[in-house]
Formats: sequence, structure tokens, C-alpha cells
Amino acid sequence: MWIRSTMTYRLSFAMTVLGGLVASGLDFMAILLMFSRVDALGGYSLPEVAFLYGLSATSFGCADLAIGSVERLGRRVRDGTLDTLLVRPAPVLAQVAADRFALRRVARITQGLLILGYALGAMDVDWTWPKVLLLPVTVLSGAVIFCTVFVAGAAFQFLAQDASEAQAAFTYGGTTLLQYPPTVFGKELVRGVTFVLPLAFVNWVPAAYVLGRPYPLGLPQWAAFAPPLVAVGCCALVRLAWRAGLRSYRSTGS
Repeated sequence: MWIRSTMTYRLSFAMTVLGGLVASGLDFMAILLMFSRVDALGGYSLPEVAFLYGLSATSFGCADLAIGSVERLGRRVRDGTLDTLLVRPAPVLAQVAADRFALRRVARITQGLLILGYALGAMDVDWTWPKVLLLPVTVLSGAVIFCTVFVAGAAFQFLAQDASEAQAAFTYGGTTLLQYPPTVFGKELVRGVTFVLPLAFVNWVPAAYVLGRPYPLGLPQWAAFAPPLVAVGCCALVRLAWRAGLRSYRSTGS
């Protein structure tokens, strides 16, 4: 329904997507400005940083398109309109994700793919079949990991009721963090996004294998192929958190 509503005004949709491309492109413009003054950032060249950027932006864009609407769950909890979703014969999470589905978010995916395409053409990498096959797996696994972060934040909103900004710190803030090499951050931060909130498996770890770079925190070589396992583990944990949050919901009494 929301897609049909959006496509009713095709020119407006096209202009919105174009505006989204320009707005999201400003992030990479900041990186270009940095490289106008330096030759490397944390030991990474511009194509290598663009590779990190493209992986992160594409994965996050897919997650934001599919399930980004859950960040508005707190509003439904506060005003009691979540009750209408509970009585429908469909999963609540699917309904929340589909609510006001914004097709314009394809702009972020498009921008990420464009940057990734540039990086793949500019990098000097000895491509092997494992590296080639790892790319789509990394993007899909990264999207799932970001989806679990979105759902975890939504589950927390059952308790906090007004935590959309806190959630954005881990979703939008997380993808911005991953657009830069791990070598520019302190070890404690890298440990946190590797073992606590495993965002490092979205791009840092598999990219280290593709680029032939040292692994963050000295992780073993097989860690580059662990993103699918990390994504499955995150799904299992977030499923428990979502069910616990949903069971704690008591409506507004109105």
C-alpha cells in the first residue's frame, strides 16, 4: 500500500531519491576532503576507505529499507496505538516494519553501491574465488546484523518509550563509525564493536581479509568468514529481546 502510494507521484519520488543521494553523498564528500590533505587515513588509501564505506552503507541501506520503520515504535507504545497491531492476524514486528514503508530509502543503497563499485575498480587486490564470494555474503550478513540492531532498539523502547535518539546512536552512528578504518579508533572502542555489539563483522573483519590487512584485535583468519554466524547469533538474541519486550507491553489503559 505504501509503495503504491509513493509511486502515485513518480516525479516527486524521483526528486526525493535524488535528494537522498545528494544528502548521503555528503558523508563521502567529507572523506574526499580529508584525502585532499593526506595520502592515507589510518594506513588505508582512499579506495580502501571507499571499500569500507561502500560495504557499510549498502548493508545499512538494506536494513534501513527493510526494517527502519521500527524506530517509531516508541510513539505507538506511548499513545497506545500498538494495540491495533496486536489484534491483527500478522506478526507485530512485520507490521511495525511495514508501517509507513519508505521506498525513498533506496537512495542510501544506491549511493553505497556506487561507492563500492568505485572502490572495487580502483583497488589493487589479488582477487580469488573466496574473496569474490565473500563480498555478497558480507553485504547480506551486514544487513541482517544492522536489522538486529534496529530490532534490539525497538525492544528497548517498550521500556524506555522514548529512545529513538538513543537507538539512532547505534544504527546511524554505527554505520558512520564503520565507514572509517579500525586503526583510527582506540582499542577499547574496537573491542566494544567486535565482542559486545558485533558491528565489526559488517565490514572491518571481512574487509581485512580482502585487502590483506591485519585483523582488528588480532582475530584469527577464519573470522573473516564468520559474519553469517554472527548474524544468526544476533537474530537469536534479538528474538528473545523482542519477545520479552512485547510481553512487557501493558498499553495505556485508554
